[in-house]
Amino acid sequence: MRIVIIGAGMVGTQLAKYLIQEKHDVSLIEANEERARHASNRLDCLVVHDEGNSLHALEEAGTAKADALVCVTDSDELNMIICGLAASRYPGLLKIARVRNDDYVRLSRQVEEPVKPQAGDTDSGGRQAAAPEPADARVLGIDYFIHPDVEASRTIINTIEHGAVGDILSFSNTPYELGSIDVAAGSAFDGLALRDYHALIKGESLVTLVERQGEILLPSGSTVLARGDRIHILADGKDLFRIFKSAGSTEKPIRKIGIVGGGKVGALIAEGLLSHAAGEKEREKGKRNFLFPLLKTLIPRSSRRIIIIEQDYKLCKELAARFPEALIINEDISDESFVNEEQIDDLDLLITTTNNQELNIITAVYLKSRGISRTIAMVTGSGYAAMARQLGVDVVIPMKSVVVDSILSHLMGREVKGVHRIGDGSVDIIEIEIRAEAQIADTPISQFKLPAGGLVMLANRNGRSFIPRGDYVFNRGDHIVLISKNGNEMEVEKLFGSGL
Repeated sequence: MRIVIIGAGMVGTQLAKYLIQEKHDVSLIEANEERARHASNRLDCLVVHDEGNSLHALEEAGTAKADALVCVTDSDELNMIICGLAASRYPGLLKIARVRNDDYVRLSRQVEEPVKPQAGDTDSGGRQAAAPEPADARVLGIDYFIHPDVEASRTIINTIEHGAVGDILSFSNTPYELGSIDVAAGSAFDGLALRDYHALIKGESLVTLVERQGEILLPSGSTVLARGDRIHILADGKDLFRIFKSAGSTEKPIRKIGIVGGGKVGALIAEGLLSHAAGEKEREKGKRNFLFPLLKTLIPRSSRRIIIIEQDYKLCKELAARFPEALIINEDISDESFVNEEQIDDLDLLITTTNNQELNIITAVYLKSRGISRTIAMVTGSGYAAMARQLGVDVVIPMKSVVVDSILSHLMGREVKGVHRIGDGSVDIIEIEIRAEAQIADTPISQFKLPAGGLVMLANRNGRSFIPRGDYVFNRGDHIVLISKNGNEMEVEKLFGSGL
């Protein structure tokens, strides 16, 4: 597959690095000379130092022969313009744009799902309003919009739903989820050989991955767990916390939640945690909320209390008007006297979402040392995520990695429904639908082999999810989830369908 990436920032370079590793043909266009030089020195691909909205640069990067164009510059408008320009010259090209402006996402969803007229709606002549004409469901020819704040907020809210004791990865159309947690000293998992795992844990579940002192292990029955190991367990979502307790997690209701940073991510999380009053008012007016449906609601809200801590006074006023149920505090979280006076160390959960990743980590670690049982910190990349976890932060959300995973899910073939990188980013979780033309169809799992210890860990057939055993045969229409180390995408392509 040939892919042109516009923008060699952290997201662009992360994406390019992964695609190159998977043996795709990648070109990068970057206007900033230093960034372009840095990318050229680090990546084995063509790097064009030029403006992304230059036709000459697009041609030099090989856009005419490319399969996909991904625009991830720092400017929403530039990303959209480049996609529109490419759409006019290369209509068959898949186009993905990263945007942060909510209005652009709303616009794209209005085009995809035009609001149908209600009974009583009339046109200018007093007649019943007609249904909208079918439209090309693309704005400026853009196939997919990627909204970083929504992606990060959705990930955080899903984590809170599961008690914020570890990272949680959900899959489509199945109750099974992949949860990760550290093994505590003296817990039932400390010293447990995986051959004895099912004697301890009843029901269907599977230890899929073990992270140990910087090493990634695809475990076998002889693997022995030890304190400090970070384990990734596949199980029905309702069973995960019971399994986490065996790893040393302690259950405590989440009733009082603090959000540090009232920017877009913090506000979206608050909207997911509170009563959605703004969304309800919009619906009363006949309008549709195109952003919030991407987030899920949580446990009953009656006993939940939300505190938002934000340093910017003007933003605090806006938050107070938007979320009257929440307590908005206009203070600097790094001021120790404020922490002592407000006694915020009695929170059940603290979420740090400021634009300063170092502050997010330090705040989470410091307040956890003062008694807050669970913390979530938002960081930029996976490098800081590993450090934050080592320092004791329960859940770390690497913003750029979340965005890259979302882009990858759209870039892969039509049979691929999702791509998620876990651990240090060197292991892939891939959701796949088995199509009629797939080579693997009607093949027993005993004949299915992926290099580097790949494993089919979940199957969904006709709405029933299960962990496949040795007698499982791949059927057309099955949805499966597999795990493998980076570099095996081509092998997956051969087995599962028409390709990328």
